[in-house]
Amino acid sequence: SSIHCCVNMSPMSLTAATSSDEEDDSDSSTKPIRSEKKKNPVSLFQTGGDPPKEKKSKKKVPPKGAESEEETPETPQKNSNKKGKAKKSKKQLKEERPPSPVIEVDNLEEFVLRPAPQGVTIKCRVTRDKKGMDRGLYPTYYLHLDNDKKVFLLAGRKRKKSKTSNYLISIDPTDLSRVGENFIGKLRSNLMGTRFTVFDNGANPDRANADWSNVRQELSAVVYETNVLGFKGPRKMTVIIPGMNADGERVPIRPRNDNDGLLMRWQNRNMDNVIELHNKAPVWNDETQSYVLNFHGRVTHASVKNFQIVHSSDPDYIVMQFGRVADDAFTMDYNYPLCA
Repeated sequence: SSIHCCVNMSPMSLTAATSSDEEDDSDSSTKPIRSEKKKNPVSLFQTGGDPPKEKKSKKKVPPKGAESEEETPETPQKNSNKKGKAKKSKKQLKEERPPSPVIEVDNLEEFVLRPAPQGVTIKCRVTRDKKGMDRGLYPTYYLHLDNDKKVFLLAGRKRKKSKTSNYLISIDPTDLSRVGENFIGKLRSNLMGTRFTVFDNGANPDRANADWSNVRQELSAVVYETNVLGFKGPRKMTVIIPGMNADGERVPIRPRNDNDGLLMRWQNRNMDNVIELHNKAPVWNDETQSYVLNFHGRVTHASVKNFQIVHSSDPDYIVMQFGRVADDAFTMDYNYPLCA
């Protein structure tokens, strides 16, 4: 049955999982995490735009999940409104997470930048490695497919000389250098650590060629907001991504300067070829005195870092979800139009 998991409290002991939930769990390897809807969610992300010449994709933000991870104190069971403890049933403790479907990764660089196939949930696992002299300050994050083969996808590590949260993302678990051929992208934050941008491995605008085709694309931007409870209560997240064209490919967003990126377009409400997403608001549960979200068996530990990303026009279509399954392990599942 599906486990409802709190945002910042213990997982609830819920025995009222419906049969449809159970079917969702068993079949989730072949269909996206969403309830029955008449409309096609793909239409939510189409904005037109010219078909891009390259086959790349809109970006998901594992690094973003990783970043929020680092800043937050490990206090999953504290909440100003907490009364009593919620326990998991033995049945839930024994439960296995639903596995990922068989995903073919022929060309790793192409795969991680390509949107998830329509109708398929790509189920991944993020692990955090804090071993070594400075890993406590600069842990390495690894992204694998969460299936039998545990196919490696990406590695990310915070850059040591950066004053802000700046992560390099690589398609080689041992080569996390900016100059290496395995560099696939980066995540950059503002000084406050509240706004983030994800880039691919293209060139800085200062080194643009004549037709601008080599300049880096912005794959995603993330805006964090605190709330009346500060960091104790549910976080609010806005995710800005490029729209998709009629061929289901990402419309390239190649800013010529810092005033032309996804964040500035969003701030100025210039939303041509741009899509705005939000984290799904958790529901307060009086019985357990906690905020809860249904992760359909994919999240087993309560954490303020657990979240789901949705489009406001169809909150049942989960574009992405992220959640804790162990002290240094998380599941990260994404659907069209995101990429790894």
